[in-house]
Amino acid sequence: MAAGEPRASGGYYFRFLPQKTFQSLSVPETTSRLRQWSMLGRIKAQAFGFDQTFQAHRKDDFVMTEVKKIEAINVPCTQLSMSFFNRLYDEDIVRDNGHIVKCLDSFCDPFLISDELRKVLLMEDSEKYEVFSQPDREEFLFCLFKHLCLGGAICQYEDVLNPYLETTKLIYKDLLSVRKHPQTKKIQITSFVFKVTAYDSAGMCYPSTKNHEQTFSYFIVDPIRRHIHVLYHCYGVGEMS
Repeated sequence: MAAGEPRASGGYYFRFLPQKTFQSLSVPETTSRLRQWSMLGRIKAQAFGFDQTFQAHRKDDFVMTEVKKIEAINVPCTQLSMSFFNRLYDEDIVRDNGHIVKCLDSFCDPFLISDELRKVLLMEDSEKYEVFSQPDREEFLFCLFKHLCLGGAICQYEDVLNPYLETTKLIYKDLLSVRKHPQTKKIQITSFVFKVTAYDSAGMCYPSTKNHEQTFSYFIVDPIRRHIHVLYHCYGVGEMS
């Protein structure tokens, strides 16, 4: 989805919301980190409004464009705290001082693995892979964290965990909508998240014609305000300057 005129999609009309900016991606500290991770200029967020009540069971109609096939995978989004990642300290993947524990270099194509963090993210046969269960790994918070850790084509990895956690939290909060439950007064996430892929007669056409773990598009739907946030990244070499 890109900026432009409103278009019908399964009966929905969308309008681009240029006034909605995503500070989490544009503050100097984040742009500096994204440059280091080879994602600057390749990761983008946009906002759109839509005109009808959102119904989760109609998600395929909602994201349908002029293509042969759309795949919209539900991404669980229940985490409200970064304590989700405390287990990285408990399992000696990250030291108490925040430094990521190094390991002998190996490859998990196309990624170089030189520390315990990337092992736990990528290597299913590593002894600490099960620190995060399969449901944990499907959470939007985990997906976002993993994408930032793996970065772009010439990513310079961090030696400490904090930049990944801080940037994940900023973007996560910027994209999601929350409300206080009227009875329990507890904060709850009201957004629905979908990972979207589109196919035309030649094969995959969105978010790119080339499939890659680091090429993705997430649609984050706020059904109350009728807004949709699109987070998009295409794997490659990010802006250097």
